[in-house]
Amino acid sequence: MSPAKPPAVHVVTDSTASLPPGDRPSLSVVPLQVLVGDETFLEGVDVSPDDVAARIGSGQRVTTSQPTPHALVQAYEAAARAGARSVVSIHLSGDLSGTVHAAALAATRSPIPVRVVDSRTVAMGLGFAALAAADSAAAGATIDEVARRAIGVADSSRAIFMVDSLEHLRRGGRLGAAAAALGTVLGVRPLLAVRDGRIEVIQKVRTRAAAVERLVHVAVESVERRTEPELAVHFLGDDAAATEVAERLLDATGVRAAVTPVSAVVGVHAGPGVLAIVVADRAT
Repeated sequence: MSPAKPPAVHVVTDSTASLPPGDRPSLSVVPLQVLVGDETFLEGVDVSPDDVAARIGSGQRVTTSQPTPHALVQAYEAAARAGARSVVSIHLSGDLSGTVHAAALAATRSPIPVRVVDSRTVAMGLGFAALAAADSAAAGATIDEVARRAIGVADSSRAIFMVDSLEHLRRGGRLGAAAAALGTVLGVRPLLAVRDGRIEVIQKVRTRAAAVERLVHVAVESVERRTEPELAVHFLGDDAAATEVAERLLDATGVRAAVTPVSAVVGVHAGPGVLAIVVADRAT
């Protein structure tokens, strides 16, 4: 019996998708970079989210960088060698990283056609879109159909989160100074969301417990508005709060959430203590 023919379309995404472990033959993940002093690490290869949490906790200066175009070209070349005739390359929001621009440059050097998609989101908002696109590719969809699937699921997603400190986002340029200052005013703890590719403050609460309650409430409402909802709960460091939130969401919605750490790069900018919920709709 001859081996199964590979899909004509291969999907490439990046490590900020924060995907749970799994074997996905029609999907490749290109790592972003974590920089500590003069050292450069590939997230998911040389450095884990727990490593990042420990380094931040010890006071080390940690920054991040997008993949090189060469790393993306290598992913496209590998897809071509495996038998793919085209690639859909879907990445985190271009307002949060230059990754999508690096992918566009790499596409000009690819041996097969590449369609680059800016998901306008991050974490499992991106992850759900990449997984849905890979499923479409495995089912024999065309490059246009796979790209539309990725865009539809990404557009359906809502990512809301809370952090212990807004300083990491401000220092990394992912949040304006005025918004970051809210976290130091009268003990206010802002809730944040990814909206149109950017991180915005959507509400202010007083305590972490109140923030968790609001996160769960917003997520439940979001699930109810979706036809085929998917859920993910992200954390950095201790997973106890994330597991508890996932159980509450299951009780309230009947939807089982994937509980997965944010990627190391996302963790650098969100900081230890981040708790996030992502909702998407596979029916789009």
